[in-house]
Amino acid sequence: MIIVDAGSFVDYWRGVRHRTRRLLPLVPAEKLEWTPATGRWTVGDQFRHLALIERWMYAENVAGRPSRYSGHGRELAEGLDSVAGLLDRLHEESCQIFSALTPAELNGKAVTPAGTPITTHKWLRAMVEHEAHHRGQIYLLLGLLGVKSPPIFGLTEEEVATRSMSPSR
Repeated sequence: MIIVDAGSFVDYWRGVRHRTRRLLPLVPAEKLEWTPATGRWTVGDQFRHLALIERWMYAENVAGRPSRYSGHGRELAEGLDSVAGLLDRLHEESCQIFSALTPAELNGKAVTPAGTPITTHKWLRAMVEHEAHHRGQIYLLLGLLGVKSPPIFGLTEEEVATRSMSPSR
């Protein structure tokens, strides 16, 4: 993915987050803080983490500021409505910051929490990969809970196979 301007990136990023966000209402309220094993993240942890890391690490870093991410604990948002509100509010704040980036800033450097300079548009691409990683974990947790989840781009694997032509052999 080549990021040519902030506006097109934000449009793309909103779609990426939408595909993650649509999973939250599928979580049974009583399972939001469920985890498959002691010491593992809950479903709620995954969503809180995505909200907070987007705003307080990625958005801060691309704005030229150090990370302010301090974790994803339940005290920050508990319950489906509260987690949804946090996710939506911080996403909007982040998109405002991303929208303001100039082409020069996109091609300039951000500094990661590790102190590593990285081209800003590459740091934004890393954010997209990070989102996909955690979305996959959310899908797995939903599957372990027995929750039917939507295919990411409209068709299930079985539907793609059915609609595809058999390969020549």
